[in-house]
Amino acid sequence: MVRKYTLRFFMEKNVSAVVEGMTCGNCALTITKILEKKGMKNVAVNAASGDVSFTTVEATDVDKIYDTIDELGYHVVRTNAKDENQALDHHDNHETILLLVCAALTIPLLLHMFISWHWLHHPWVQLVLATPVFSIGCYVFVPSAYRSLKHGLPNMDVLIIIGATAAFVYSLIGLLFIPEQAHHYLFFETTASIITLVMAGNWLEHTTVKSTTVAIDALVKLQPQKARLVMTDSLGKDTVMEVESKFVRKDDVVMVNNGDVVPVDGEIVFGEAQIDEHMITGESVPVHKRMNDAVVGGTLILDGAIKVKATAVGNNSVLASIIKMVKEAQAIKPPLQKLADKISAIFVPSVLGISLLTLIVNYFFVQLSFPESMMRAIAVMVISCPCAMGLATPAAVAVGLGRAARNGMLVKGGDTLAALKTIKNIVFDKTGTLTTGKLQVASFTVEGMEETHFKQMVAALEHHSSHPIAKSITSTWSDTGNIEFAAITEQKGKGMEAKDKEGNIWKLGSESWLHAKATDEKGHDLYLYKNESYLGSLKISDTLRVDAVATIQELNEMGYNTILLSGDKKSKVEEIAKELGIKEYYAEQNPEQKNKKLDELMKQAPTAMVGDGINDAPALARATVGISLSESTQIAIQSANLILSNNQLSTLPKAIRLGIYTDQTIKQNLFWAFIYNVVAIPVAAAGFLSPTFGAGIMALSDVVLVMNSLRLGIRNISR
Repeated sequence: MVRKYTLRFFMEKNVSAVVEGMTCGNCALTITKILEKKGMKNVAVNAASGDVSFTTVEATDVDKIYDTIDELGYHVVRTNAKDENQALDHHDNHETILLLVCAALTIPLLLHMFISWHWLHHPWVQLVLATPVFSIGCYVFVPSAYRSLKHGLPNMDVLIIIGATAAFVYSLIGLLFIPEQAHHYLFFETTASIITLVMAGNWLEHTTVKSTTVAIDALVKLQPQKARLVMTDSLGKDTVMEVESKFVRKDDVVMVNNGDVVPVDGEIVFGEAQIDEHMITGESVPVHKRMNDAVVGGTLILDGAIKVKATAVGNNSVLASIIKMVKEAQAIKPPLQKLADKISAIFVPSVLGISLLTLIVNYFFVQLSFPESMMRAIAVMVISCPCAMGLATPAAVAVGLGRAARNGMLVKGGDTLAALKTIKNIVFDKTGTLTTGKLQVASFTVEGMEETHFKQMVAALEHHSSHPIAKSITSTWSDTGNIEFAAITEQKGKGMEAKDKEGNIWKLGSESWLHAKATDEKGHDLYLYKNESYLGSLKISDTLRVDAVATIQELNEMGYNTILLSGDKKSKVEEIAKELGIKEYYAEQNPEQKNKKLDELMKQAPTAMVGDGINDAPALARATVGISLSESTQIAIQSANLILSNNQLSTLPKAIRLGIYTDQTIKQNLFWAFIYNVVAIPVAAAGFLSPTFGAGIMALSDVVLVMNSLRLGIRNISR
């Protein structure tokens, strides 16, 4: 018998969608696990933006995969990009209103411990105040807790619901069945405080993390919406027609005038222009582009007019690639699995098992009455209430974030503070980060003329140019007087040429134009010639930030590996690195190369990226911690995890120390919360600790955590 085997080859395809309803890292983890079980590969889920992407085979029914996600309680948006952007706005006033209602009802419950108002101590008043909070807590946390349990990934929401329910039910039983001793069994404030505090922490984290998606929206806005399409008829006559940029196709020709943004990636087929490319290269000095030079969509024409033949449009453009890289970087960064969540995977079923075992042993073997056995079982639930474990991270993070804000640091989410503790490499962009982005005359050389006359002549020539270098020279040497010329012209891409009243020809321009054949004074930015004779030269440089040298020195002393990663020329990067004391540096790096270099460094050790430009956005999003200054571009600010809001680079070492201390505080808090439960649960199960004392000890554990967290607010984060 001959068997025939058929080999089937399925092409793989990449799928992406937007999912509503994700509120935390555990949501992303749940969706990831389900997709992987369904055979999906390269799964990336971003809880902040709602983006979900994966690789599957062509034969897969993607709608069924989406249905599976919907069955988890989320919602896959199956519409166009415009509707997707609207779907990302799922965090509205609803959550805020629920939080405010809980806070308004919880405060009176907590006040009864400090104020001797009789009505606050009344059991039924406490029940009336606590019941709405408990109901809201069930509405908020039960769906997430249920989904996590259903898929074998118990999270903190499970602990919150168990603790709040145990305290509420225990209090309710005491109120209804033991009214004469009800005050010994009332822990309604415990229920309300757990729910309200955790909701507040979740709201703050969700709000800050969600803001990172603004980076992608801002990048999209940089893509020009209109383009001037050049149509050529059979007679060779050109007609310019304005169209939407999305309709421009490869090999189409577009007209770009002075002040316009280049609508597509392409090649210049007519004209020349000064183009601001700092969004791509990070270099503050405009670049002169001529025929056959490549231009990038989104860059700005400062001077000139060109025709561009489109070589890459739509998703193939450089700007679209940057947008894609930012999305991928945000998605592949895994949510930090807090130690409390890891413990809860074991802690939750263990507490339930111990509580049930307590009931069985005390009723059947110790032969206590059922109500008393039930009270011991509930005592285990009350004393193992996870409010201490739930407070361990939020309390430390809240103090850490407050301390950061007072010291000129804007931190997006508590995970950033913990991540700062892990970094080993700190990568810096040059222009706008280590430097101010403002050009100045670094040095100059004069031969054959007076220094004053040299400055006058250079300033007079540059006065007729709109180039940024010219503006920096004229502003520096504005008080040197003025010289009038009989004629003056600007040689595009070369420099200035003028004739004085005596007929002398003066030239000020680039090395390639004037000084290429000389052997001395090479590597300067501008050269001055009179009647083809060399008279002097200038070096133009970006000014270092006043605190750059001290900051790099401090980081080096702290043991960090400082690295310079720039799109600028090698000579300038090398000079800056030497001046700052940075031994490892990389020059002439475009955004994609920066990303690859960052990936290489991150494979070696956790890496922070400090940048300011659009070209740095993908690297900032991909890094272990992305750091930006407050005067950076909005794209860099939104892509970063940490913004130095006082715009001082010297704040960075303080931020790192604060991150280290915050991580230490979280671990100390978690240790105390865990040890408390390990010791208290067996004692309660054996009947040696009444629920009343158990609740008191539980409250004490909260006080210990808060006091330990408050220590973080006074620790020295300077040298």
